[in-house]
Amino acid sequence: MARIAIGCLALSALSACGGGRDPSTLTAPRNHLLGVDRGAEGGADELRGGVNAYLWRGAIDTLSFMPLASADAVGGVILTDWYKPSATQNERFKIAAYVLDRRLRSDALRVSVFRQVLQDGQWEDTPVSATTTSDITTRILTRARQLRAENGERDN
Repeated sequence: MARIAIGCLALSALSACGGGRDPSTLTAPRNHLLGVDRGAEGGADELRGGVNAYLWRGAIDTLSFMPLASADAVGGVILTDWYKPSATQNERFKIAAYVLDRRLRSDALRVSVFRQVLQDGQWEDTPVSATTTSDITTRILTRARQLRAENGERDN
């Protein structure tokens, strides 16, 4: 009952903040991820923020099996939420991918993988195999090159 009262109080406080604005004068919100990221601006190599569109899309595609916590196409940062593989319930992973350059190059991508193992009811940080990070990086780069090839551009 107290939660309902608090919720009603919060809603009434928010509605009072609107002050008499005319909704027709407000601009519609824009989602730059949907407008820019999907089509890579007609095959352009870079997004408006200065990161390589193929690397960006390749990272999004490769990490799509994990829940995304944040994706910033302008800054080139992708953060996943914790993901538990179905085969194991005692470990979980989180990934941070950074697109650092406008060129489709291996050094334009940085991937960090975090792993935790459940021990005595607590999640404990544990090291990730060196091959895990390099495998994910390779998959992102491979996908980015596929996207570029599908778009009719040559891979340098």
